[in-house]
Amino acid sequence: MRAAQLKTVLPRELLASVVVFLVALPLCMGIAIASGMPPAKGLITGIIGGLVVGWLAGSPLQVSGPAAGLAVLVFELVRQHGMLMLGPILLLAGFLQLVAGRLRLGCWFRVTAPAVVYGMLAGIGVLIVLSQVHVMLDGAPKPSGLDNLAGFPAAVAQAIPGLGWQAGLLGLSTILVMWLWDKFRPQKLRFVPGALLGVGLATAASLMLALQVKRVEVPANLADAIDWLRPSDLLNLADPNLLIAAFAVAFIASAETLLSAAAVDRMHNGQRSDFDKELSAQGVGNMLCGLVGALPMTGVIVRSSANVQAGATTRLSAMFHGLWLLAFVLLLSSVLQSIPVASLAGVLVYTGIKLVDLKAFRGLGRYGRMPMFTYAATALAIIFTDLLTGVLVGFGLTLVKLAWKASRLKVSLIDLPQDGEMELRLIGAATFLKVPALTQVLATVPAGTTVHVPLNNLSYVDHSCLELLEEWGRANAAKGSKLVIEARGLKRRLEGRIRTTTRIGSAPSVV
Repeated sequence: MRAAQLKTVLPRELLASVVVFLVALPLCMGIAIASGMPPAKGLITGIIGGLVVGWLAGSPLQVSGPAAGLAVLVFELVRQHGMLMLGPILLLAGFLQLVAGRLRLGCWFRVTAPAVVYGMLAGIGVLIVLSQVHVMLDGAPKPSGLDNLAGFPAAVAQAIPGLGWQAGLLGLSTILVMWLWDKFRPQKLRFVPGALLGVGLATAASLMLALQVKRVEVPANLADAIDWLRPSDLLNLADPNLLIAAFAVAFIASAETLLSAAAVDRMHNGQRSDFDKELSAQGVGNMLCGLVGALPMTGVIVRSSANVQAGATTRLSAMFHGLWLLAFVLLLSSVLQSIPVASLAGVLVYTGIKLVDLKAFRGLGRYGRMPMFTYAATALAIIFTDLLTGVLVGFGLTLVKLAWKASRLKVSLIDLPQDGEMELRLIGAATFLKVPALTQVLATVPAGTTVHVPLNNLSYVDHSCLELLEEWGRANAAKGSKLVIEARGLKRRLEGRIRTTTRIGSAPSVV
């Protein structure tokens, strides 16, 4: 970038970066807490997302950092395998993303059906709410969403006589401030994030009233929060469970990143995203996060949309936001230590509620009931089992829908004006799944009939259906029946070589 251009864009980029920094600061810490990790881990991921991924990104206006969409998965991984095992998992996941980007597979990660993605986010949102409600009461979240739901009455009963109710009021006030700000925010102050405002007011109230609540623990030296990856930990990747976890993190992070990048492209008229380059940049970022023991990162729509709305036009804004995070942690860590944990939990509860996008659910109804069912089934499977199972359920339902669509075949037998002639009309896809139905219809053809079979209404026909037709013609030739297959217009939709017979039952000829 030339000096003159830099001088023109720098003030705007600096202002946008401050807005993004203010949005990212509470979210980085809150998502870390929701993931069962120290808040400093989320800040490290945000710093890497800004300084490194922001510089390498293929989507220059997208902002990367810890994402609520991975909080549930990370919480499960930390609970099952320990915090130190997250490093090898992220290193492998990032490497998979880097390789996928180099192989130009970015577009394939966006093939995921929207119903599965929206359902995944909704399920994650519900789990975040169920877990962070306990944190809002200065308690600890349970291992699963159902356990969190079942344990909620006991958590409330325990909080009322103790000091948990104070934390609960701070969390609720944070949610209320965010909701009111989103609803009545003045146009001139649209760049002020509701999360920062809610956390700031809750922190000030807790200090003025000297409330005895849990507060954020951030080390005075950021280096103390870094857990360097040990070479011996890499040997644990031989565990199939860790391999599956790495693939799950890579896939979900990539899908969320590229869907976010596509959404950011719709918000501005500047440079379009290079999805393969963005995927490679995310891979580098997650590998670095694995090396230092931080949280996984994705491109995140909340920070990215704030970046665009604040007037950013280059990647400098995302990079500067990482610099502000680093400076704040190094110089003002004591300020972070004053923030009530319950207030950050309130931010996550509000975020989780917004992830359950009912507008998107109703929008899927335009494409039929199946996408809505897939959305609901994916979300419920995540809530009642785990994230990976829920995503697999969503993909399974998508494949079932495709198989059902591909196997639909309307079969009808129509009398033609000429005596002794009929038409076997086939509309749809003639696959082996429809052989029984086709057999039943052919069994009703009277002896001595010439049956015309036009194939131009078929999107596909496989060899099993063609062989059935040919076999029926040969078997009924003795009764005077004839079968005329008209394959015009279907040459590109036949499986294998075209070897149909125009008149089966008399003198055959191949077309």
